[in-house]
Amino acid sequence: MTILVIAEHDNASLKASTFNTIAAASKIGGDIHVLVAGQGCEAVAQAAAKIAGVAKVRLADAAIYKDQLAENLAALILANVSAYGHVLAPATAFGKNFMPRVAALLDASQVSDIVAVESADTFVRPIYAGNALATVQSPDAVKIVTVRTAAFDAAAAEGGAGVVEALGAAADCGLSKLVGREIASSSRPELGSARVVVSGGRGFGSSENYHGLLEPLADKLGAALGASRAAVDAGYAPNDYQVGQTGKVVAPELYFAIGISGAIQHLAGMKDSKIIVAINKDLDSPIFQVADYGLVGDLFDIVPKLTAAL
Repeated sequence: MTILVIAEHDNASLKASTFNTIAAASKIGGDIHVLVAGQGCEAVAQAAAKIAGVAKVRLADAAIYKDQLAENLAALILANVSAYGHVLAPATAFGKNFMPRVAALLDASQVSDIVAVESADTFVRPIYAGNALATVQSPDAVKIVTVRTAAFDAAAAEGGAGVVEALGAAADCGLSKLVGREIASSSRPELGSARVVVSGGRGFGSSENYHGLLEPLADKLGAALGASRAAVDAGYAPNDYQVGQTGKVVAPELYFAIGISGAIQHLAGMKDSKIIVAINKDLDSPIFQVADYGLVGDLFDIVPKLTAAL
């Protein structure tokens, strides 16, 4: 059994999600091949070949893969899928863009957002906003699977001895083109892979309070900033800070939920954090049901004291 993992990268370096997806593939068992499709991405392929457990890297280096458009990437995968029993990709915006197309063209059922591997054909995935887990068995000849990266520890970046094999480009589908891309830049850790996350909710009352109180705390902890949907909707924080079912799913070692009541939508995105610390003046807030440490009190009093004590 051979597994094909589709690498997420920016033509210069691998994204962290690729390491988690390879770790998920290793739990299935069998040889792991990594497909690197892009332009000028030889360095990415060489880095992928060094990842522990990778037996081969298949490199498709061509202009039509520069922007990793769903149609061209799906056509490339389909042209080479006959050698594989599984195709895995991270359940990020990258994987969600092309994997459904691959599944549809193969007439297969995609198994989305898995959090555990039971066997080669059986996987566990969250349903009902993460309030229940479904065990799903796929009868398809080729299993099309996306991986919730927060559920799997990253594979080691060193230790592999994979070989890099050039792969011919498939025909350009010509069905779409990239018009532009806007990428938010920040000196803080990336929210989805941060070791520590400090999140604020509607309890902050304003954007000034959110940034004025949370940024010093995040600076002390070397943390990424997050927010509840209520805080984002109120304009306290930008949309890409949102943690939750319709935002980003995180599983850091330490998660601060400050001024967040703990709506189901938010819990779906952060409840897999290793240690959860909640600060809220309402003792009955649902966030305390999932928190490892809870502090009942006024965040405007507690957060500055906590920051000063660090």
